[in-house]
Amino acid sequence: MKKSILRQYARLIAESGVNVQKGQEVFIVAGLDQPEFVAMVVDACYKRGASRVVVDWDYQPLEKLHVRHQSVKTLAELTVYQEARYKHYLDRLPCRIYLDSDDPDGLKGINQKKQAAARQKRYPLVKGYVDALENKYQWCIAAVPGAAWAKKLFPDLSRRQAIEKLWEAILATSRVDDDPVAAWEAHNRDLHERCAWLNGLGIEKLHYTASNGTDFTVGMIPEAEFKGGGDTTLSGVFFNPNIPTEECFISPMKGVAEGIVYASKPLSRDGQLIDRFWIRFHEGKAVDWHAELNNELLTQIITMDEGSAYLGECALVPYDSPIQNSGILFYNTLFDENAACHLALGMGFADTIRGFEDKTLEECRAMGINDSMIHVDFMIGTADMAIDAITRDGQIVPVFRDGNWAK
Repeated sequence: MKKSILRQYARLIAESGVNVQKGQEVFIVAGLDQPEFVAMVVDACYKRGASRVVVDWDYQPLEKLHVRHQSVKTLAELTVYQEARYKHYLDRLPCRIYLDSDDPDGLKGINQKKQAAARQKRYPLVKGYVDALENKYQWCIAAVPGAAWAKKLFPDLSRRQAIEKLWEAILATSRVDDDPVAAWEAHNRDLHERCAWLNGLGIEKLHYTASNGTDFTVGMIPEAEFKGGGDTTLSGVFFNPNIPTEECFISPMKGVAEGIVYASKPLSRDGQLIDRFWIRFHEGKAVDWHAELNNELLTQIITMDEGSAYLGECALVPYDSPIQNSGILFYNTLFDENAACHLALGMGFADTIRGFEDKTLEECRAMGINDSMIHVDFMIGTADMAIDAITRDGQIVPVFRDGNWAK
């Protein structure tokens, strides 16, 4: 891939992604797959005025070794230096960049029960910091090719060719062209206009149907609103948390969901795939489910804590989208969730509440925003999906027909 194009992508992440402010620190998490590009992102952050850029390298085989050899107690521990970093995050509010290149099968064979038990024990130790950081800092998840990921998508190509092909797909769906910053400004305008239309309907419930068996109704919080594209921190800094993104999303009312949904794409979670699954909801809670592939992991997700069986997000994505039209199943939620309508189990977004900046996190959750240690998206959109909005004044308004916007 041409270095000039990659520098444009790095600039997009630093400028439109996290929107680094002069004097701000930046923390980057990246795999070992594209160190040259990581250096480009670091350079782009400094050119935006960053005072310090810290890179934390991630490597899936090490995670497997840690889970194999450490005790649950050790895995769950919040060490003094880890706690000091959380305190630093609260004090300095640095930008956070996550460059995902994981192998979709990279954690296959890991001890799922041990990993889940450690996370359950650790979460209460970090929850206070996570809640305190909510909506206060800029963050962005973007992707770079990993060799194993690329070969899974393009098994008939050589390693070099597969990586190049994946670069092309990432850059195209992320709108990296001659001026990606301008392209994202236009894209954000389109998403914000779509959200304004949805918010003007006064939606009480959304009803989803599809020929695969999905027949599902979910309730909305009266004070909630759809959001899409870029977001704004409590201090007023605009940023784009996901590159790419195609969704208009909202957090639904906890406890108001009925019916069954069928996944339309595999779910890549913790370096493992869950596929061909369905979930049935009653009174807002997942009460029955089954996956033909990796049902044990699906069960662990849904039963991680009290809130993990409830929904935290409903996202509307047209089937006629750049990612879907690429014809590529990415086996990566960042991309696959933006190819189809999706739901998320677990934590909801407090900033979908109108006027959330004048409310506490506890007040937003009292209104119906779900709380959980997880937030796991899964795709349900199909080429024939229909979605109707049932408004508070009793109207039925078509929102999606044949997988795409009805208006």
